[in-house]
Amino acid sequence: MLALLACLNMPAFAQHMHSMKMEDSSMNGMNSIGTMNHMDMNMPGMSSSFSRNLTMSRDGSGTSWLPDAAPIYAYMVHSKKWMYMFHGNIFLRYNKQDIGNKGTRGGDQFDAPNMLGAMGQRQIGKNGLFHFGAMVSLDRLTEGGNGYPLLFQTGESWNGKPLVDRQHPHDLLSELAVSYAYSFSKKADAFIYIGYPGEPALGPVTFMHRPSGMNNPDAPIAHHWEDAMHITFGVATLGFRYGKFRLEGSSFTGRELDENRYNFDKPRFDSWSGRLSFNPNAHWALQVSHGFIKSPEELHPLEDVNRTTASATYSYPFHEKSFLSVTALWGMNKIKDEDASNAALLEANLRMNKLIVYGRYEWVQKSGEELNILINDLYSLNAFTLGASYDLIQSNVIRMALGAQGTLYHAPEVLSFYGHNPLAGEVYLHFYPPLMKRMQM
Repeated sequence: MLALLACLNMPAFAQHMHSMKMEDSSMNGMNSIGTMNHMDMNMPGMSSSFSRNLTMSRDGSGTSWLPDAAPIYAYMVHSKKWMYMFHGNIFLRYNKQDIGNKGTRGGDQFDAPNMLGAMGQRQIGKNGLFHFGAMVSLDRLTEGGNGYPLLFQTGESWNGKPLVDRQHPHDLLSELAVSYAYSFSKKADAFIYIGYPGEPALGPVTFMHRPSGMNNPDAPIAHHWEDAMHITFGVATLGFRYGKFRLEGSSFTGRELDENRYNFDKPRFDSWSGRLSFNPNAHWALQVSHGFIKSPEELHPLEDVNRTTASATYSYPFHEKSFLSVTALWGMNKIKDEDASNAALLEANLRMNKLIVYGRYEWVQKSGEELNILINDLYSLNAFTLGASYDLIQSNVIRMALGAQGTLYHAPEVLSFYGHNPLAGEVYLHFYPPLMKRMQM
């Protein structure tokens, strides 16, 4: 939180805040049916980072697409040739994963999931666009090396043992990437994106960057079926857009992050992915993707994963201070000589000025090996989360919300050591930027 507040007090922000009129209205660039005003959102310096012909609200994590109607929580600063944007999320919370102490695997913890990001872009010549992006996370300091308690979560390791029922912390450097885009016409453009670390073209917008999920502090328990490659040490992506479609291909490092959250992992470029995105109108963003991931888990170096995902994201503004965001998502992992395992997610976020109500339903198949039990069958797990938050502070500098959520889990009887339908709960203070308003003419 101190890092974010330090950014907020930079003189450049004070100089530009008044002229930008960063009020609680990201939707003033839309007409009465929620369609983006093309002229307002495509002024110089306000385009997508990967196309001078698309709106900045199109950009998700990495090179993924959101709907044009998606809200933007960020700070923007302009110079003569550059546009800079800063964003972030910090949750100060208490988290208890088994309120009734029904099982033996629930934990509790005070922690602070967080991420802070910055980007900049400038035009190069008549048709070119250069972009850089950086993201950091202090999870290792605020959550410890083994992350935070989260029932049925799996993936990565700590002290040479698999992490089970905990969400791993993110690396200090979560993105350090550059890209160059070239516009052939209003309908056609291409880009190249290079990250160390970065995010390949595989899966939807990752969970903390989706408007439908940004108020939920927890990663999905199917994170490693859906969007876990968002921090990859070594990725190169080529993409081409024509009209409402975009096709991308990536070469990247398949191995997930090691236990040292402060170093640069070895780039391998041993994996590949492809993604087709389609935004039929301002409200929808659709994608299908497939990737071959070489040896993702350090503790299982001989296991390669073929991952397939499909998702649909919807955004609709009711008026300038109220909007709905929804994401439906499916992911599948296939390891050679093993049955495929599937996951599905549906999450929604409804903002009504200062009040936010949100929910998430998940279904995922996980093996006994992943859950660290002897019987290596596939088990169907369910999690339903319902939460709400209320903005105690809404200013041009920062927003602070008080929130709470509960998660009800359901698992087969054979996993009785988790307890019967354990209930998790957490309370938090959420610090995040204001909604951006379009630049004034």
